[in-house]
Amino acid sequence: MRRLLATVLVCEAIVIALAIPVAVAVLGVDGATAGGVCGGLAVLCVVLAGLLRFGWAVPAGGVLQVLIIATGFMVPTMFFLGALFGALWVTAIWLGRKAENAGAR
Repeated sequence: MRRLLATVLVCEAIVIALAIPVAVAVLGVDGATAGGVCGGLAVLCVVLAGLLRFGWAVPAGGVLQVLIIATGFMVPTMFFLGALFGALWVTAIWLGRKAENAGAR
């Protein structure tokens, strides 16, 4: 499960980082604001991917998913992309638990 979740977070970090130039060039968001918010969330994704060995990291990842969906107020496309990654997050948890239960049998 951790490997799946880490993959989701790293891919999400790339997408969030790519939202910075879109926010600045296309939507006219201040560069410092876009860089701070999206860049900070991208760094959090990568850091959290490395901390998934701890039990608190999975719920923290859920909170992070909500924050990423909230970036849609800055870049409207992020509402869709955040929801997509949130669905991937939930699916990775479900598949991971399913695989762990099958391995325990």
